[in-house]
Amino acid sequence: MRVIAELPHPDCKISIFSMNQKYIIKLEKGVFEQIYKISELDVPDGVDGIFKILNDNFIKVAAERFNQMRVDFNDAYQNYDSI
Repeated sequence: MRVIAELPHPDCKISIFSMNQKYIIKLEKGVFEQIYKISELDVPDGVDGIFKILNDNFIKVAAERFNQMRVDFNDAYQNYDSI
């Protein structure tokens, strides 16, 4: 797996990898990650096509998902702590 691009963004770290004819899009915020895989054949524009996929709306929804992940994990941890 090799890093082919990093997209600076204030809400999360975005890295794009290439492995086995797939693009792997990895978003990180703190201890949480979201990973998306897409065939290189499905993105004829290459990395530029990936940048188009990662539009403002996608990033906004992903940031909201990170918040929900944090809530879900904290709830699960609270349940664990009370056992």
